[in-house]
Amino acid sequence: MIVGLVIACEVAFWALLAAGLAFRYLLRMPRTGLALLLCEPLLEVVLFTVTAIDLKNGAEPDWRHGLAAVYIGFTVGLGHATIKWVDARVAHRFAGGPPPVKPPKYGMARAVHEWRTAGRWILASAVAIALLQAAIWYVGSDGGTGSLRAWQLRMVWLIGINVVIAAGYTLFPKRAPAEDRESAKLP
Repeated sequence: MIVGLVIACEVAFWALLAAGLAFRYLLRMPRTGLALLLCEPLLEVVLFTVTAIDLKNGAEPDWRHGLAAVYIGFTVGLGHATIKWVDARVAHRFAGGPPPVKPPKYGMARAVHEWRTAGRWILASAVAIALLQAAIWYVGSDGGTGSLRAWQLRMVWLIGINVVIAAGYTLFPKRAPAEDRESAKLP
């Protein structure tokens, strides 16, 4: 049941996003579009509530409950950036908005971009770890919480990977090709 609800929440996320942007740009009803976009967090509230009720009713905590916590964490950490990314592209394509800004390719500007991206992933992982820990405390020490702890370890690994990637761009910044550096010097 939990896995089906996670899938339903993911489908509903994209359906609400599409509907919100359609109302905003195609139907020229920005307030209705915004209202639909603001319904996105309700999906996580429903998933959180159903998962808590499932555990309260004596369900053995397993990977499904961990998946629900990770999904909520990722939506908190990455949902807003995803909505902004899609919104910029739809606004450009259907409403005459400016072209989406591309991330920088070189130097410290790229490193800053990578740290921002890592920050979103770290936030997502931290929220998931906190929800998993809350579930562990909720179930108690007599419940089988090994799978929830395994999810926590995966989130710690994800944090580490993102820090290594961002640090790599900081310590070893990619340089622009020579012709780009020469053209940047010209007035």
